Amino acid sequence: MADIKINLLPWREERREAKKKEFLNIMVSVLLTAGLIIAVTDRFYDNAVKTQASRNTFLTKEIDVLENRIADIKKLQEKKNELLSRMKVIQELQGNRPIIVRLFDEFARRLAPRVFFTDLTLTDKLLATKGIAESNNRISSQLRNLSDSDWFDNPNVTAIKADTEYGPQASQFSLSVEQSTPIKEEKK
Repeated sequence: MADIKINLLPWREERREAKKKEFLNIMVSVLLTAGLIIAVTDRFYDNAVKTQASRNTFLTKEIDVLENRIADIKKLQEKKNELLSRMKVIQELQGNRPIIVRLFDEFARRLAPRVFFTDLTLTDKLLATKGIAESNNRISSQLRNLSDSDWFDNPNVTAIKADTEYGPQASQFSLSVEQSTPIKEEKK
């Protein structure tokens, strides 16, 4: 019989080479596909970051605009409060004007004879005065006159000092009295 020799090695080698090429082609395809996916993903996230950065810039600008408006509103509020306080003071002065005139008129009417005022100060409801009297009896008379008035409460002598420059029994004095508006006068 004749020996038939079949050499399968080249076929196997060719097959191995074909599998190797196929494997390399698949690897190249996978690497290209992976590279493409990475590039697309990178571009997507890069665009997302740029979009968010532009949004952040827009929001920052809008926040600055709103902060400026808030600062303007605060300035306007301060001006408003300042004007309201001025209006309140003016209204109080306008409302108290007749009372103050009446108060000083009453104070002058209650002036005892031979008593002279040299200084008069009104702070809130406290009227402080300094003056000169012919004698201590005149100062007492002045206190009684102020006590009898509906416009004054709690007259009090704070200081008496003899002063012979104005007479042998003359005295300099300081007294204070609280303003008290009568009920019938408050209604006007």
